Amino acid sequence: MENASRQETLSKWQVNSLHRVVEIGHIVAGPTAGLIFADMGYDVIKVERPGEGDISRRLSDTSSGAFPFFNRNKRSITLDFKDDKHREVFRKLISTSDILIDNLGWGAMKKLGLGYEELTRINPGLIYLSIKGYGEGPNETRKSLDFPIEIHSGVAYMTGTIDRPMRVGGSLIDMGAAMFGVIKTQEALIERTISGKGKYIDIGLFETAEFFMGQHIVTYQLNGKELKPLNEEGFAWAIYDFFPTKDGKKVFIGVTTDSQWEVFCRALKLDVCSDKNLEKNEDRFRERKKLSELITSKTIGMTEVELINLLMSINMPYSTLKKPWELLDDPHAKPKMTKVNYMERELTMPQSPGGGMEMRNPPSLGQHNIEILAELGFNPKEIQEIIRGNK
Repeated sequence: MENASRQETLSKWQVNSLHRVVEIGHIVAGPTAGLIFADMGYDVIKVERPGEGDISRRLSDTSSGAFPFFNRNKRSITLDFKDDKHREVFRKLISTSDILIDNLGWGAMKKLGLGYEELTRINPGLIYLSIKGYGEGPNETRKSLDFPIEIHSGVAYMTGTIDRPMRVGGSLIDMGAAMFGVIKTQEALIERTISGKGKYIDIGLFETAEFFMGQHIVTYQLNGKELKPLNEEGFAWAIYDFFPTKDGKKVFIGVTTDSQWEVFCRALKLDVCSDKNLEKNEDRFRERKKLSELITSKTIGMTEVELINLLMSINMPYSTLKKPWELLDDPHAKPKMTKVNYMERELTMPQSPGGGMEMRNPPSLGQHNIEILAELGFNPKEIQEIIRGNK
C-alpha cells in the first residue's frame, strides 16, 4: 500500500515510514533484510511464534548479540499459523503491507496456505521476498546455513588454507543474501509504480556465495589451472601483507598501484626504487618474496607508531589488527555507533552505513500485539480473544 493511502492511520511509530514490511524470519538472513528496511524508516513488523519467537532470542555465548543487533527498529507481533483466527490476522496484515520477507524453510508458507499465490490474491501489489539456502533449481528444497553454503560455493576453500577450509568471521553470506534481496525489492517497488503489480523475488544463500566467488571462477578459466586459497598464494598485489616492527607489533601495508609503489619505495629508502624491472605490479608480484624481505628489513627497525606515521604521511593504505569489540573505542567507528536498550542493558552497536535514522529498541516478544491489532481494525474484545489464543 502506498504511503499516501495510509497517512490518516499512521501511528507515532510509523510517522517516517514509507512502506510496511512483514518479516517472517529467524537468526540472520531474513532479520538482516528487515533490519535494513527498518533502518531506512520502513514500518517493519516481525511476526513470531507465540512463546518462542525468533530462534536468535535464545542464542547464548558467542551468538548472544544476534537478536538485539538484527532486530532494532522493528515491532513484534505473535501469531500461531495453526490457529484459524491468527491466520485471518496475518491475511489482514498482508492486505495492508507492501513487502513480505519469508526466511522459513522451503515450502513452509505454502503448506500453511499462505504462499505467494494465495497472498497475492489478497494483495496483488505484494512484493514477496523469499530468502532460502538455495534458490530455484535442483537443490531448492535442501535446507542449509551460512557455513555449509560457504563450503559448497568455494568461499571456505578460498578463505582458509589448503588443508583447512575456514568460515569467514561473520555471517556474510546470510547478510549478503539479505542485501541483494533488499536491492531487488527496491527495484520491484519502482516497477510497481508503473505496473501496479507485485513480484516474487527468489534469493538464495548459495547464489549469493556463487556471485561472491565469480572473480575466482573466471580467473580459473583464464589461467587454465586451479587456484590456491588466497592465504596460501597471496593476493594480486605484490605488497599486501603484515610487516613486523621493532616493538613486536605488525602493520598491514597494501601497495596496489605503480604510482603508490614509487612513493612507498622512496619513503622507505629501499635500494630498488630505480629498478625498471619492478615498475609494474605484475613484475613486483613475481618478486614479492624478495620485496617482502627487503621491506621487513626496514620496518623491523621502526616502532609501530613510527611506521604508521610514515605511512600516513604518504597516504599509503595500512591497518593494525583490531578485534571487533575494539571498534567501540575506535575514533572513526565510534561516531557511527548507536545505542539501544535490551534486557535492561544499554548496548552500543553499528548503524547501517549512511545512518540518519532514529534508533528504537529491539522488541520484546509480542510487544506490539495490541497496537498492531488495533491498527488492523480489530475491536478490544477481538483483540483479547486473539491474544488469548497466543497462550
